[in-house]
Amino acid sequence: MARTPSTMLDLGTPAPDFRLPDPAGKVYGLADFAASPALLVVFMCNHCPYVKHVRSALASFAREMQPKGLAVVGVNANDVASYPDDSPERMAEEIRAAGYTFPYLYDETQAVAKAYRAACTPDFFLFDRDRKLAYRGQFDDSRPGNNIPVTGKDLWAAVEALLAGRPIAPDQKASIGCNIKWKTGNEPAYYG
Repeated sequence: MARTPSTMLDLGTPAPDFRLPDPAGKVYGLADFAASPALLVVFMCNHCPYVKHVRSALASFAREMQPKGLAVVGVNANDVASYPDDSPERMAEEIRAAGYTFPYLYDETQAVAKAYRAACTPDFFLFDRDRKLAYRGQFDDSRPGNNIPVTGKDLWAAVEALLAGRPIAPDQKASIGCNIKWKTGNEPAYYG
């Protein structure tokens, strides 16, 4: 289990566009979420112990915050040839098992992960109404094996502040997780 931190992309960075399919083949793009005052893009996968650690809390968080105006999108960019547990078929199973109420999309080319400078799973990117990056960092301080309860307090605080029109604290801690499983020869320059 490699411990990889998020890249901490500069706050204010515009959300890169995307057009990605869910496991059923429905394609979603950035414009599909234009009506929402906030957008959370989560780079995640099925097999990562760090994602599994926050899985039920993330599903609950999304169910509670979506009616308040937060759009949530999960993106899996892992190399499924090397990690078949992250295949679209397994993603469909994971959506049902975890109770995800948000689109969980497959980034086969890994171009979207690169555009967001995603490095780990989970990696959280919260954008404001103008789709400028307002928060990038951890769900909370809990990690597998550290005996800290999973609360999502860091992300909760950021989303609640954003939806209320309050500033988000600039002191943001990097998310830690498994590295994105890049295809051989496709590793981005910012990685490693």
